[in-house]
Amino acid sequence: MNNRPRQIGRARRWRGTPCRNKEAAVRSRYVRWILNAGLGSVFLFALPLFPLAVTDSSLVQAAEKSDLLDSNRATADQLKLLPGIGEAQAEEIIKRRPYSRKDELVQKKILPRATYEQIKYKIVAKQK
Repeated sequence: MNNRPRQIGRARRWRGTPCRNKEAAVRSRYVRWILNAGLGSVFLFALPLFPLAVTDSSLVQAAEKSDLLDSNRATADQLKLLPGIGEAQAEEIIKRRPYSRKDELVQKKILPRATYEQIKYKIVAKQK
């Protein structure tokens, strides 16, 4: 059987390790406050490093359209910035212009299908 006396009234809340003297308790509370303030300031200053998500779909679509690269007008340096496009492929894209559709890059065997799948949402083929 349980020989502990029954507690009457409100239960005592656990507040961490009990300290034997008041100085240690104050020091412990001060250290916790400093650590929490330091951690909070790290998060506060790191917040501007991560862009906030745009929720308005019209703004998202406008941003995506402005970022599209025209395969008929892009320079070799601009094409090389696309993932999977190297110097030779950029020169081949420029040499075989104009394109009426962006999927002609695969049809004319300028780019492999895997590379095209990586960049198809980043390019367009505008006609003059």
